[in-house]
Amino acid sequence: MPRFLAISITIFLTLASSNVAPGGVTPAAAPAEVGAVAVPHAAFPRPLDAYGVAGDGLLDKLRARVAAEPFNLAATGIFLLAIVHTFACGWFTRLAHRYEHLHQEELQSRAMPDEEWPDGVAEVSFRGTLFHLLGEVEVVFGLWIIVLAAAASHYYSWVDFKLYIGSDCRFAEPLFVVVIMAIAASRPVLRCAERVMALAAALGRGSPAAWWLSVLTVAPVLGSFITEPAAMTLGALLLAKRFFPHRPSAKLAYATLGLLFVNISVGGTLTSFAAPPVLMVAAKWGWDTPFMLLHFGWKAVLGIGLANGCYYLIFRGELGRLAAAARAGGEAPVAPPSWDERETPIPGWILGVHLAFLAWTVYSAHYPVLFIGGFLFFLAFVMATQHHQNNVVMRGPLLVGFFLAGLVVHGGCQGWWIEPVLLSLHDQTLMLGATLLTAFNDNAAITYLAAQVAGISATAKYAVVAGAVAGGGLTVIANAPNPAGYSLLARFFHFGISPLGLALGALPPTLIVYGCLMWL
Repeated sequence: MPRFLAISITIFLTLASSNVAPGGVTPAAAPAEVGAVAVPHAAFPRPLDAYGVAGDGLLDKLRARVAAEPFNLAATGIFLLAIVHTFACGWFTRLAHRYEHLHQEELQSRAMPDEEWPDGVAEVSFRGTLFHLLGEVEVVFGLWIIVLAAAASHYYSWVDFKLYIGSDCRFAEPLFVVVIMAIAASRPVLRCAERVMALAAALGRGSPAAWWLSVLTVAPVLGSFITEPAAMTLGALLLAKRFFPHRPSAKLAYATLGLLFVNISVGGTLTSFAAPPVLMVAAKWGWDTPFMLLHFGWKAVLGIGLANGCYYLIFRGELGRLAAAARAGGEAPVAPPSWDERETPIPGWILGVHLAFLAWTVYSAHYPVLFIGGFLFFLAFVMATQHHQNNVVMRGPLLVGFFLAGLVVHGGCQGWWIEPVLLSLHDQTLMLGATLLTAFNDNAAITYLAAQVAGISATAKYAVVAGAVAGGGLTVIANAPNPAGYSLLARFFHFGISPLGLALGALPPTLIVYGCLMWL
């Protein structure tokens, strides 16, 4: 822990002396102010208002923008290849297991004595490790940044790419997600959330079905107050502890994952600060919390209730069997209770301090230096109260942050086609278009680009945000908190989570919340 704290302090000092700008993830370049004119640091991406007018049709505009900036087509092609890579992660994981198995057979055939391996560490399979890396969804977009860097250096220069990464891209949200995930996963906060959801689960006598319904209902609504990434972390951790150890079928497992992603995406719309796609437009469009509650919040809660109810009716037979098996002791947990799962009481003042750190992180979400500084104090507090704590595990949060940072870098080069596509849609079809686009890009990117369009009508504003949050559960890249849930629950899926399985599990609740947001 002391070494980790020293590393964290180094990162904090580096950030404090850098030019990380406040604000959420802004997929387009964050310009530097030169007098009254905003000028990006890098030569790409070209500002959207610099393209001018080129024909009335969508294809004409896209062709003109590719002709003006050929790099646009290359950047989007690389982004699409990265998306295809996410669908192939399961295949890479299977290859990794195969090569590791062959490697173990080779080691056994060679019968090498243990003393030939220093400290008893056996020879590692390079191919197995390589394919494991390629099979990690969280690293996909980071890997494809290497290709994007090569393309940017070819069309522009290496200096421009460094300026784009270092000055134009804004990584406040990935950093925020890393910190909020780590604090939300702390033992006091998790135990507090568990007690709150246990009150609802007690109505069903604490059965797996009762916990399933409680987590999928309460956690998304909490997301409007503790932010969606924190709600996703708590919801996924409690499902991993209270539901998935009972080994549901693959169909129910994917339905649960899809329902969690969709509910979290829409559950943050009761306030104006918790959901990333809402945060992108709230200040510019004047959407405060009363506005969100009146136009989005109650519809979102109704949609969550209807979606949960429908899935409960569909899977009530299997949920009942899981409950019966749990009562009979037929299904043991995946692993025996560990020290981290101890039930010893936590003093109320320690919980209060943790909740204060959580509140500070939410309050300073736009300012990385402030919330990372607060995180360092949090780590020190954890060390001072270690006997009431579990170890702060950073692997999952760091992987999720890396995933989101990669998405920011790639997403910043996609505005050239997202903006004209949004503008080409009428209000009646804009919501559907935003939902479909969200499946292939972060929904915060969609709403951010919509906020840059001058003169957009009030109905169009509602349509694009409603569509963005409704489609936020269809893919792992559709909503910023999704990678957190993916990282925490992937171990319960054989060879990882299938993108197709996730999409199919999320489609019915997506249609339900879509209908609530569209017709009510």
